[in-house]
Amino acid sequence: MENFIKKLALDSGKIICEGYGNISKIEIKDKAGWVTDVDTRSEDFLIKTILDKYPYSSIIAEESGEMKNSQELKWIIDPLDGTSNFAHGFPWFCVSIGVEVYGKLQFGVVYQPLIKELFFAERAKGAFLNDKPIKVSTTRVLEDSLVATGFSYLKDESLKREMQRFTQVQQIALGVRRAGAAALDFAQVACGRFAGFWEHGLSPWDVAAGFLLVEEAGGKFTDYVGSEVSIYSKDFVVSNGLIHQKLIDTIKL
Repeated sequence: MENFIKKLALDSGKIICEGYGNISKIEIKDKAGWVTDVDTRSEDFLIKTILDKYPYSSIIAEESGEMKNSQELKWIIDPLDGTSNFAHGFPWFCVSIGVEVYGKLQFGVVYQPLIKELFFAERAKGAFLNDKPIKVSTTRVLEDSLVATGFSYLKDESLKREMQRFTQVQQIALGVRRAGAAALDFAQVACGRFAGFWEHGLSPWDVAAGFLLVEEAGGKFTDYVGSEVSIYSKDFVVSNGLIHQKLIDTIKL
Protein backbone atom coordinates (compact mmCIF):
# COMPACT_ATOMS: atom_id res chain seq x y z
CA MET A 1 0.00 0.00 0.00
CA GLU A 2 2.78 2.47 0.86
CA ASN A 3 4.44 2.22 -2.54
CA PHE A 4 1.08 2.47 -4.32
CA ILE A 5 0.09 5.64 -2.44
CA LYS A 6 3.43 7.32 -3.00
CA LYS A 7 3.38 6.54 -6.72
CA LEU A 8 -0.21 7.76 -6.92
CA ALA A 9 0.86 11.13 -5.50
CA LEU A 10 3.96 11.36 -7.69
CA ASP A 11 2.03 10.57 -10.87
CA SER A 12 -0.69 13.05 -9.96
CA GLY A 13 2.08 15.59 -9.37
CA LYS A 14 3.28 15.06 -12.94
CA ILE A 15 -0.18 15.92 -14.24
CA ILE A 16 -0.18 19.07 -12.12
CA CYS A 17 3.28 20.14 -13.31
CA GLU A 18 2.33 19.55 -16.95
CA GLY A 19 -0.61 21.90 -16.48
CA TYR A 20 1.31 24.57 -14.57
CA GLY A 21 1.22 27.68 -16.74
CA ASN A 22 -0.88 25.82 -19.30
CA ILE A 23 -4.44 26.00 -17.96
CA SER A 24 -7.16 25.77 -20.59
CA LYS A 25 -10.27 26.10 -18.40
CA ILE A 26 -11.16 27.84 -15.14
CA GLU A 27 -14.52 27.75 -13.40
CA ILE A 28 -15.63 29.58 -10.26
CA LYS A 29 -17.30 27.36 -7.67
CA ASP A 30 -20.03 29.00 -5.62
CA LYS A 31 -18.41 30.31 -2.43
CA ALA A 32 -15.59 27.79 -2.80
CA GLY A 33 -12.90 29.30 -5.01
CA TRP A 34 -11.71 28.14 -8.41
CA VAL A 35 -11.44 24.81 -10.22
CA THR A 36 -9.31 24.27 -13.33
CA ASP A 37 -9.09 21.57 -15.96
CA VAL A 38 -5.92 20.42 -14.18
CA ASP A 39 -7.86 19.80 -10.94
CA THR A 40 -10.26 17.66 -12.95
CA ARG A 41 -7.55 15.72 -14.80
CA SER A 42 -5.68 15.02 -11.58
CA GLU A 43 -8.83 13.87 -9.80
CA ASP A 44 -9.97 11.68 -12.70
CA PHE A 45 -6.56 10.02 -12.74
CA LEU A 46 -6.58 9.45 -8.98
CA ILE A 47 -10.06 7.94 -8.91
CA LYS A 48 -9.48 5.67 -11.91
CA THR A 49 -6.12 4.44 -10.61
CA ILE A 50 -7.50 3.77 -7.12
CA LEU A 51 -10.53 1.87 -8.42
CA ASP A 52 -8.43 -0.16 -10.86
CA LYS A 53 -6.31 -1.36 -7.92
CA TYR A 54 -8.95 -1.40 -5.16
CA PRO A 55 -12.31 -1.58 -6.97
CA TYR A 56 -14.50 -1.61 -3.87
CA SER A 57 -13.01 1.53 -2.35
CA SER A 58 -15.09 4.42 -1.10
CA ILE A 59 -13.78 7.82 -2.18
CA ILE A 60 -14.33 11.39 -1.01
CA ALA A 61 -12.90 13.83 -3.57
CA GLU A 62 -13.09 17.61 -3.63
CA GLU A 63 -14.52 17.95 -7.13
CA SER A 64 -16.52 14.70 -7.47
CA GLY A 65 -18.01 14.41 -4.01
CA GLU A 66 -18.48 11.08 -2.25
CA MET A 67 -18.55 7.60 -3.78
CA LYS A 68 -19.71 5.01 -1.24
CA ASN A 69 -18.63 1.40 -1.63
CA SER A 70 -16.70 -0.71 0.87
CA GLN A 71 -16.34 0.36 4.49
CA GLU A 72 -12.89 -1.20 4.55
CA LEU A 73 -11.07 1.38 2.43
CA LYS A 74 -11.94 5.07 2.12
CA TRP A 75 -9.75 7.48 0.14
CA ILE A 76 -10.00 11.20 0.92
CA ILE A 77 -8.34 13.15 -1.88
CA ASP A 78 -7.66 16.71 -2.92
CA PRO A 79 -6.30 16.55 -6.47
CA LEU A 80 -4.88 20.07 -6.31
CA ASP A 81 -4.89 21.94 -3.02
CA GLY A 82 -4.07 25.60 -3.60
CA THR A 83 -5.85 25.98 -6.95
CA SER A 84 -5.93 29.78 -6.77
CA ASN A 85 -2.16 29.78 -6.24
CA PHE A 86 -1.71 27.36 -9.13
CA ALA A 87 -3.91 29.38 -11.49
CA HIS A 88 -1.95 32.57 -10.75
CA GLY A 89 1.47 30.97 -11.11
CA PHE A 90 2.21 31.15 -7.39
CA PRO A 91 4.27 27.99 -6.73
CA TRP A 92 2.56 26.72 -3.58
CA PHE A 93 0.14 23.85 -4.12
CA CYS A 94 0.00 20.09 -3.70
CA VAL A 95 -1.89 16.84 -4.04
CA SER A 96 -3.22 15.38 -0.79
CA ILE A 97 -4.34 11.78 -0.21
CA GLY A 98 -5.56 10.25 3.04
CA VAL A 99 -6.63 6.62 3.47
CA GLU A 100 -8.98 5.31 6.15
CA VAL A 101 -9.07 1.60 6.93
CA TYR A 102 -12.28 0.61 8.69
CA GLY A 103 -12.87 4.23 9.67
CA LYS A 104 -9.41 5.01 11.02
CA LEU A 105 -6.76 7.03 9.21
CA GLN A 106 -3.94 4.70 8.24
CA PHE A 107 -1.97 6.48 5.51
CA GLY A 108 -1.43 10.07 4.40
CA VAL A 109 0.62 11.68 1.67
CA VAL A 110 1.07 15.34 0.71
CA TYR A 111 3.17 16.04 -2.38
CA GLN A 112 4.43 19.43 -3.52
CA PRO A 113 5.46 18.59 -7.10
CA LEU A 114 7.41 21.73 -8.01
CA ILE A 115 9.97 21.32 -5.24
CA LYS A 116 9.53 17.54 -5.12
CA GLU A 117 8.73 17.27 -1.42
CA LEU A 118 6.85 14.07 -0.59
CA PHE A 119 5.41 13.96 2.93
CA PHE A 120 4.23 10.50 4.00
CA ALA A 121 2.82 9.05 7.20
CA GLU A 122 1.63 5.62 8.25
CA ARG A 123 -0.13 5.08 11.56
CA ALA A 124 2.25 3.99 14.32
CA LYS A 125 5.19 4.07 11.92
CA GLY A 126 6.05 7.77 11.85
CA ALA A 127 6.06 10.71 9.46
CA PHE A 128 8.61 11.31 6.71
CA LEU A 129 9.76 13.90 4.19
CA ASN A 130 11.39 12.29 1.17
CA ASP A 131 11.87 9.14 3.28
CA LYS A 132 13.62 10.94 6.14
CA PRO A 133 11.87 11.01 9.55
CA ILE A 134 10.35 14.33 10.60
CA LYS A 135 9.19 15.77 13.92
CA VAL A 136 7.35 18.90 14.99
CA SER A 137 9.34 21.90 16.18
CA THR A 138 10.68 22.31 19.70
CA THR A 139 9.77 26.00 19.93
CA ARG A 140 8.26 26.56 23.37
CA VAL A 141 6.80 30.05 23.21
CA LEU A 142 4.48 31.74 20.74
CA GLU A 143 6.71 34.82 20.70
CA ASP A 144 9.43 32.76 18.95
CA SER A 145 7.05 30.87 16.66
CA LEU A 146 6.35 31.09 12.96
CA VAL A 147 2.70 30.09 12.54
CA ALA A 148 0.20 29.91 9.71
CA THR A 149 -3.48 30.35 9.02
CA GLY A 150 -6.01 30.36 6.20
CA PHE A 151 -9.22 32.24 5.38
CA SER A 152 -12.53 31.12 3.96
CA TYR A 153 -13.64 32.30 0.52
CA LEU A 154 -16.77 33.68 2.18
CA LYS A 155 -16.69 37.47 2.50
CA ASP A 156 -18.93 37.68 5.54
CA GLU A 157 -18.79 38.01 9.31
CA SER A 158 -16.69 34.84 9.59
CA LEU A 159 -13.93 36.50 7.55
CA LYS A 160 -14.00 39.51 9.88
CA ARG A 161 -13.60 37.18 12.86
CA GLU A 162 -10.68 35.38 11.22
CA MET A 163 -8.98 38.67 10.41
CA GLN A 164 -9.35 39.66 14.05
CA ARG A 165 -7.73 36.38 15.10
CA PHE A 166 -4.93 36.99 12.61
CA THR A 167 -4.27 40.41 14.14
CA GLN A 168 -4.25 39.04 17.68
CA VAL A 169 -1.73 36.32 16.82
CA GLN A 170 0.45 38.62 14.72
CA GLN A 171 0.83 40.96 17.69
CA ILE A 172 2.41 38.14 19.72
CA ALA A 173 3.96 35.58 17.38
CA LEU A 174 7.24 35.99 15.52
CA GLY A 175 5.25 35.89 12.28
CA VAL A 176 2.06 34.62 10.64
CA ARG A 177 1.88 33.22 7.12
CA ARG A 178 -1.19 32.74 4.91
CA ALA A 179 0.00 30.76 1.88
CA GLY A 180 -3.33 29.31 0.73
CA ALA A 181 -2.94 25.51 0.81
CA ALA A 182 -4.08 23.93 4.08
CA ALA A 183 -2.68 20.47 3.36
CA LEU A 184 0.77 22.01 2.96
CA ASP A 185 0.31 24.04 6.14
CA PHE A 186 -0.31 20.82 8.06
CA ALA A 187 2.81 19.33 6.47
CA GLN A 188 4.89 22.35 7.49
CA VAL A 189 3.79 21.88 11.09
CA ALA A 190 4.69 18.19 10.89
CA CYS A 191 8.24 18.90 9.74
CA GLY A 192 8.83 21.75 12.20
CA ARG A 193 8.82 24.73 9.84
CA PHE A 194 5.64 26.11 11.41
CA ALA A 195 5.05 25.72 15.15
CA GLY A 196 1.30 26.09 14.71
CA PHE A 197 -1.62 26.59 12.35
CA TRP A 198 -5.32 27.42 12.66
CA GLU A 199 -8.17 27.67 10.18
CA HIS A 200 -11.96 27.74 10.12
CA GLY A 201 -14.15 25.96 7.58
CA LEU A 202 -11.89 23.18 6.34
CA SER A 203 -13.11 20.04 4.55
CA PRO A 204 -11.95 16.42 4.96
CA TRP A 205 -9.86 16.51 1.77
CA ASP A 206 -7.97 19.55 3.13
CA VAL A 207 -7.19 17.76 6.35
CA ALA A 208 -6.97 13.96 6.07
CA ALA A 209 -3.35 13.45 5.03
CA GLY A 210 -1.99 16.35 7.06
CA PHE A 211 -3.87 15.23 10.15
CA LEU A 212 -1.97 11.93 10.21
CA LEU A 213 1.32 13.65 9.34
CA VAL A 214 1.04 15.92 12.38
CA GLU A 215 -0.07 13.10 14.66
CA GLU A 216 2.81 10.82 13.63
CA ALA A 217 5.29 13.71 13.90
CA GLY A 218 4.33 14.28 17.53
CA GLY A 219 2.01 17.26 17.17
CA LYS A 220 -1.37 18.16 18.60
CA PHE A 221 -4.69 19.22 17.10
CA THR A 222 -7.99 20.45 18.55
CA ASP A 223 -10.78 22.82 17.66
CA TYR A 224 -10.73 26.50 18.61
CA VAL A 225 -11.66 25.80 22.24
CA GLY A 226 -9.35 22.82 22.77
CA SER A 227 -11.85 20.02 22.16
CA GLU A 228 -11.11 16.82 20.23
CA VAL A 229 -11.50 16.89 16.45
CA SER A 230 -11.68 14.48 13.53
CA ILE A 231 -11.01 15.07 9.85
CA TYR A 232 -14.74 15.81 9.49
CA SER A 233 -14.58 18.77 11.89
CA LYS A 234 -14.55 22.34 10.59
CA ASP A 235 -12.22 24.27 12.90
CA PHE A 236 -8.63 23.28 13.60
CA VAL A 237 -5.79 24.41 15.78
CA VAL A 238 -2.67 22.41 15.00
CA SER A 239 0.69 22.76 16.74
CA ASN A 240 3.84 21.21 18.12
CA GLY A 241 1.93 20.83 21.40
CA LEU A 242 4.22 23.21 23.28
CA ILE A 243 2.52 26.41 22.12
CA HIS A 244 -0.93 24.89 21.74
CA GLN A 245 -2.74 26.41 24.70
CA LYS A 246 -1.19 29.82 24.13
CA LEU A 247 -2.32 29.74 20.50
CA ILE A 248 -5.86 28.80 21.54
CA ASP A 249 -5.90 31.57 24.14
CA THR A 250 -4.68 34.08 21.57
CA ILE A 251 -7.35 33.33 18.93
CA LYS A 252 -10.21 33.66 21.40
CA LEU A 253 -12.66 36.44 20.55
